[in-house]
Amino acid sequence: MANRTTIKEFTLLGLNANPPLEVSLFLLLLGIYLLTLIGNTLIVIITLVNVQLCSPMYFFLRHLAWVDIGYMSTVIPKALVNIATGTKSISLAGCFIQVFLYLVLGTTAFFILATMSVDRYIAICNPLHYTTIMNPRICSLLVFSCLVGGLSLILVICIPLFIMPFCGPNIINHFFCDYEHLMMLVCIDTSFLEMTYFVVAVFSLLGTLSVNIVSYVKIISTILRIPSATGRKKTFSTVASHMTVVTITYSSCIFIHVMPKGTIGLEYNKIVALLNTVIAPFLIPIAYSLRNRQVQDALKAELRQRIGFVKKMR
Repeated sequence: MANRTTIKEFTLLGLNANPPLEVSLFLLLLGIYLLTLIGNTLIVIITLVNVQLCSPMYFFLRHLAWVDIGYMSTVIPKALVNIATGTKSISLAGCFIQVFLYLVLGTTAFFILATMSVDRYIAICNPLHYTTIMNPRICSLLVFSCLVGGLSLILVICIPLFIMPFCGPNIINHFFCDYEHLMMLVCIDTSFLEMTYFVVAVFSLLGTLSVNIVSYVKIISTILRIPSATGRKKTFSTVASHMTVVTITYSSCIFIHVMPKGTIGLEYNKIVALLNTVIAPFLIPIAYSLRNRQVQDALKAELRQRIGFVKKMR
């Protein structure tokens, strides 16, 4: 049996082995990555400086933007370096760090999305007590709990994996270090790892999805009881952005976990993982800027203020 120390690095096969397409892929990933950084950074800044966006919903949105920046930055920069240099390699330690951060930040994002759904439920279904329940201390505690919860769950599955012996070949058929692909390279029986990973995935994915679904069932039923069409439309507009984000985030993740195993399944897995890692964080700022009037107004106000300041300086 080979010892894990015999493997010093892994080779990532990436998304496509066709060299002519790698330049286009590099430019596409780089462009989307930069736009995502800009979009999420704008959300962070605008929710910090604009007094109209000081509600709990935007407090949670700001932390979701931070998590998305970290989530994407865990994978994409290394993928870009590998495409640009053609090395396709990642060190053993680098691979472990990547899979750990990827899972922690992804799980934390699920918890924050569920928290945002509960926040919208309280705001719409229990508005008289909203400010009392969702006070700044509670909001900070909820975000902290999301991070600790994500960290704790992932430690449960990552520590056993990282102490396992790895055998050759050291090839990962993916564009980043994925937990399931790493399990395939373990020398010994991985039944315990697979079971633990499945339980954690079900809890973090389906558990938080259930919170989102229950919250929105109650929200929609409350909205439908509003007498005026204008009132229903106005209330629904406050949750439309978050519903869009939840749909984008969960659809790709669920699709990954129901894909068939084998070569075809792995190829599809890479494509859907790309959508989840790159496209979902890219679309989240767009969803909030296009479907949220408050964010639009805040961005316009800040832009006018900056333009006015520049004109005065001249």
